[in-house]
Amino acid sequence: MILSLLKQAWSSKSSTKWTKENPAKGQCGVTSLVVHDYLGGDILKTPVKDGWHYYNKTKDGEIIDLTQSQFDVEPEYQHLLSSREEAYSDTNEEQYVYLKSTMEGLLKT
Repeated sequence: MILSLLKQAWSSKSSTKWTKENPAKGQCGVTSLVVHDYLGGDILKTPVKDGWHYYNKTKDGEIIDLTQSQFDVEPEYQHLLSSREEAYSDTNEEQYVYLKSTMEGLLKT
């Protein structure tokens, strides 16, 4: 459910790299923060060609990477522990507030 809502919420307002052809592109930092808000757990990271890729680990230990579809080839996951501060360095306040408020609106409908 959360992935389908995120797909509706993602736009150029949540990532400057967003495209209709690749809506998950550039959404990893902001998405990992919003998922962390809703599910808790940990934010993880793994190195990719252009820097860090952020995703989540639930309290139950499930790895959730809702933006993996942005890559042509699946990353070689290292599951390194990250933080909100590091994931936030991949986004900005305007993008975070937009995605979180859009998700809240979609959850109410």
